[in-house]
Amino acid sequence: MRQVLICPGETGFWVAECPGLPGCVGQGETKEAAIQNIREAIDAYVLTLKDDGLALPPDRFDALL
Repeated sequence: MRQVLICPGETGFWVAECPGLPGCVGQGETKEAAIQNIREAIDAYVLTLKDDGLALPPDRFDALL
């Protein structure tokens, strides 16, 4: 499980980012689409790390609201 940040983008799309996985970003026309896309991006990111024999980085992201 990874933390995800979701915010409105400049072009009207929603942007979802997983800070614990550098460069792992998704977007969508709705929040729900952005969430679905970031889930797919996280799965692909993790699979690529495993295929390359690399360890999954620890999730060290902390948020203050």
